[in-house]
Amino acid sequence: MRNGWLRATAALALAAGATYGQDLEPGFQRLFDGQSLNGWTSKGGRYDGNAEWSVVDGCIVGREGPEGAGGLLYTEKSYASFEIRLEAFLDFPFDSGVFCRMRPDAKGAQVTLDHRPDGQIGAIYSDGYLEENKQGAEHWKKGEWNDVRVRCTGFDMRLEFWLNGEKLTDYQIPENPEKHGLYASTGLIGIQVHGGGAEGSVARFRNIRVRELPIFGEEPLAVRAEAPLSQLLRVTEAGKQAGWEALFNAKDLTGWKIEGEEDRYVVQEGILGFQARGGGGHLYTEEDFTDFRLRLDFKIAKMANSGVFLRAARDGSNPAYSGCEIQILDDFNWEQVTGSKLKAYQLTGGLYGSLPAGNHRALHPIGDWNTYEILYRGARIAVALNGKMLYDAQTEELVPLEGEPFPRRAKAGFIGLQHHGAHNIEAETMIQFRNLFVQRL
Repeated sequence: MRNGWLRATAALALAAGATYGQDLEPGFQRLFDGQSLNGWTSKGGRYDGNAEWSVVDGCIVGREGPEGAGGLLYTEKSYASFEIRLEAFLDFPFDSGVFCRMRPDAKGAQVTLDHRPDGQIGAIYSDGYLEENKQGAEHWKKGEWNDVRVRCTGFDMRLEFWLNGEKLTDYQIPENPEKHGLYASTGLIGIQVHGGGAEGSVARFRNIRVRELPIFGEEPLAVRAEAPLSQLLRVTEAGKQAGWEALFNAKDLTGWKIEGEEDRYVVQEGILGFQARGGGGHLYTEEDFTDFRLRLDFKIAKMANSGVFLRAARDGSNPAYSGCEIQILDDFNWEQVTGSKLKAYQLTGGLYGSLPAGNHRALHPIGDWNTYEILYRGARIAVALNGKMLYDAQTEELVPLEGEPFPRRAKAGFIGLQHHGAHNIEAETMIQFRNLFVQRL
């Protein structure tokens, strides 16, 4: 039985070496080297188990462990928004799946690959079906390799699934603030042996690759065709239908007001620059915002000190505390130049006075562009920097070290772009912004 299976596996693997020698699609990285389980682990997610995992003829092979035990094989690295592509060959019957954002303390979700009688291919499952797909099995090629593609985006997961080039599933986790914390904003990617199935059946996976995506995905915005090298974005038709709009028109300061020196701000080639002279100040929107998604790019000079105000009051009080501030700072040089010691929430990404950023390696080097993606809905605030999750928190549960408790702060207010002055900055421009877009919720 086993020798026959090995011969079959060898035939099924085909030219595995050629598969792993192929060029990757733009933006993708290999998750499986075709020879070992380096970069993978069977522990650390929500559904650890004792399934058996090995590499045979260029394929990851999963089978039941002792007494029919199942389990997952996870990536060692966590991902927030991503697209994973792989080829899968499942014996019949076999129950498997691709799992997204797996972690012990919160739920992820599974795209099912249940290749059994009455099994569902492409359903969304998380301790129960979130969305069924009883027609997906019709698109599975029995006894052949199948091309599997899963895309996971959003602070609240949107899961899309393609099988052999055909899109079969598009499911959005309900955006329910009261259930915050139920589903994870980031976690491990996993492939599954369900367990309790047919003895001797196996699952095979090969050509596994992944690309990381913006948290909000790629559909709302696109690079301007007329200026591909500028990386200036525009709202797509899909983005307009979803409510995305430009917060900065890339031409002038229409829609914004100035607090401080009037001549500090320059718009050139679609980029908003803050000149490095004089004291501090900020730009702020003419409109107020309550619940929204916000994305923007920023680039800092050495020793820049800036931030993004959210829901700030118009009463003349400190916007960082009447609303809140997501910090922007030269984390690389600040302490050395000033001889000071920063508090954790003062580093880039920190919720100023309240919460440190959870990933201090997300900031790109001085002179490179960075991207913030922010969700502020009710008491929930979630922030990602360059696609890396920093935190996903309930502000009403925070105990600020500076400023009023969040329940006493403004429930609506302006969005602002701040600068703290030009001290120790040698560059002509201290900070630049581009591609500011907002989606009201």
